[in-house]
Amino acid sequence: MPTTTLGRRMLAEFLGTALLVTAVVGSGIMATTLSPGDVGLQLLENSIATALALGALILTFGPISGAHFNPVVSAADWFLGRRTGTGITGADLAGYAVAQTLGAIGGSILANLMFDLAPITFSARDRSAGHLWLGEVVATAGLLLLIFALGRSGRAAVAPAAVGAYIGAAYWFTSSTSFANPAVTIGRAFTDTFAGIAPGSVPGFVAFQVVGLLIGVALLLALYPDAGEAADDIVVEHPATAR
Repeated sequence: MPTTTLGRRMLAEFLGTALLVTAVVGSGIMATTLSPGDVGLQLLENSIATALALGALILTFGPISGAHFNPVVSAADWFLGRRTGTGITGADLAGYAVAQTLGAIGGSILANLMFDLAPITFSARDRSAGHLWLGEVVATAGLLLLIFALGRSGRAAVAPAAVGAYIGAAYWFTSSTSFANPAVTIGRAFTDTFAGIAPGSVPGFVAFQVVGLLIGVALLLALYPDAGEAADDIVVEHPATAR
């Protein structure tokens, strides 16, 4: 399979993460506008829009970068692929993480502008609590298990639907509404809307997403000891850097 330059893959990760956060934030704003006073309905509208957008974005950018859109996915891909010479390199990981974080911030700004808000409105929504952090551990570890299980079993082609479905469901079965993504968490601090998170709550969420990363990788090594062999197929098969 031909290789794709790191610059192109970083651009794909930037755009994909930006549009993902735009979908999360924008649908949250629209939900509160259309369904004022009904938080349950707002969450339903937000989760459906996010799940569908995520599936579409994976289909769009997956063939270029793998459509990680998430530093913990990229970190797991790098770590698990080290032993088998697959997956992304350390330089790729750094580039992906920067592109994903900048894209997430840009996505919030774009959503704010589309709904005639100030470009940057730091969130006042406090999300600092132990049960929310536990929700992030569960959401993050589960996401990694799903993605790498699909890759190792040769079912990466269904990742757009499966990952979108998991995130849409995790909005409802986790206490934190499943951020499960450090870049997206940072980006959502830049909007004081339904999907926002107070900047002071960001470090706790990111720390426990890293805990979820460690638990997810440990479980993958226990369940799929050769999971790294499929690292080039995460999230979907893509032209990985030649080794």
